[in-house]
Amino acid sequence: MSTAGIATLKAHLAINVRNVESSIEFYQKMFGIAPSKVRKGYAKFDVQNPPLNFTLNEVPFTNAGALSHMGIQVASTDDVLAMRHKWADAGLITRDEMQTDCCYAVQDKTLVHDPDGNEWEAFVVLQDNLPEKSDPQASACCGPNCCMPAAEIVAL
Repeated sequence: MSTAGIATLKAHLAINVRNVESSIEFYQKMFGIAPSKVRKGYAKFDVQNPPLNFTLNEVPFTNAGALSHMGIQVASTDDVLAMRHKWADAGLITRDEMQTDCCYAVQDKTLVHDPDGNEWEAFVVLQDNLPEKSDPQASACCGPNCCMPAAEIVAL
């Protein structure tokens, strides 16, 4: 099925949260905007940059779900640092991973966690399409042992 000619507006991402009020507070800081719609157990953010229809659905749960992480790819390390400053200025705790080997690429990134532990990253890809490593533990992509300093990359 071809999607040519379909006018897409933006991606939609809906996540489950334990408490919609605390998640609204976090995402207002992260996105820098108020939600466009709030109902009991529900909130919607109409994000313009990046274009995203993002919703929160309050659902009781105890363990983390199957979601690995979410990210916003930016054009440069300066953009990563600008996002870090924006998030930090909003009171969010950031963690940087600069020159890291993750997802078979060298990246600079900054990360935050929402109230439910969902991880968001702002990242730039500096070198892409790296080979798999001989150590299977080091080859895991975006999982345990994934991100490590770029100095650990096996030479191409």
